[in-house]
Amino acid sequence: MRLYLAGDLAALQALRGGASVSLPAFAAASEDEEDEFAALTEAAQAGAVVVAADVDEVDPGDDQVVSLEQVAALHVDADGSGDLAWFASQELDEVVALLS
Repeated sequence: MRLYLAGDLAALQALRGGASVSLPAFAAASEDEEDEFAALTEAAQAGAVVVAADVDEVDPGDDQVVSLEQVAALHVDADGSGDLAWFASQELDEVVALLS
């Protein structure tokens, strides 16, 4: 299941260091593209970066624990326009530099 998590610089640094992080999670109501976008947008309003992660089980409550291995992509407003840029998980260092 794909979740969209509201993250920040500290969470990205923890992921980069090999730690798992617990972040507020937003799930799409369905697999419909509009529902996925709505969940992504909600997560973006709650954090500086959206961590899109694939999980097997959803943790109870509002937060989800994820590791870097589960991260599918990162989304961040790179230029202040409000539009989210997509970064692969392998570009974590670039996203950390962008938010620093």
